[in-house]
Amino acid sequence: MNPPLTGCYIGIIILPGNIIIPLVAMIQTLGGIMPKIIGISGSPIPDSNTDRLIKHILEESVIENEWEAEFVKLSSITVAPCRACKRCVEDNICKVADDFPALAEKLRLADAVVIGGYIPYGMLDAFTKAFLERLWSMRHVHNLNKDKVFITVISGLSKQGRETALRLMAVELKMERVRHIAELQIEGNVPCLTCGHGDNCWGSGVPRHYPGAKASADLCVAVENQAVWGEASKIAEMVRGLGNRSS
Repeated sequence: MNPPLTGCYIGIIILPGNIIIPLVAMIQTLGGIMPKIIGISGSPIPDSNTDRLIKHILEESVIENEWEAEFVKLSSITVAPCRACKRCVEDNICKVADDFPALAEKLRLADAVVIGGYIPYGMLDAFTKAFLERLWSMRHVHNLNKDKVFITVISGLSKQGRETALRLMAVELKMERVRHIAELQIEGNVPCLTCGHGDNCWGSGVPRHYPGAKASADLCVAVENQAVWGEASKIAEMVRGLGNRSS
């Protein structure tokens, strides 16, 4: 017996062997749904550098074409780590009762995906890591993300940490058989600048990164003022080109 379907389905087609295909996915294949790019941010900070760079790519990508864009903030929904239960093997639908199945349906309909995270303690954040783990439900048998365009974004203070996180994300995406076309790095900011105790906490990073300076939000570097902002515009232009070729 097939489990109940979740997500934005408008119907199903049942093939021999009780194989269920969401009708929305087939309609997309037939060209009935406009191309879509979805941006997913693992940063929990409201309107963070990561959020704004992802939104910048989305906004620039839909200029002069009919692409639809959507932004998802993982800290505003619930996506737990993979339970390794393998209950998704037969139909590629995760059975964990949280927000991922609905998000997976958005991914299923997307032509391009931007994933952004950050590196607390020098490693990929838990929000982004959990999301990437859950992509496993879409991979086996039908390989639902195959050939989708993916762009990865990482924010953090350590260049080595950023490169390590991007490399690990690339390994996961290679297993998904996606078209991973770009990686972008954002120079992060010391959280101690705005916590309220950056000048007197024994563990403050302010003296280490800003010798002689007082903790202040004025020392934070906005992504709009970094070279990566222009790099993101060029990546968005590439995505626009993909949209023009598909129209």
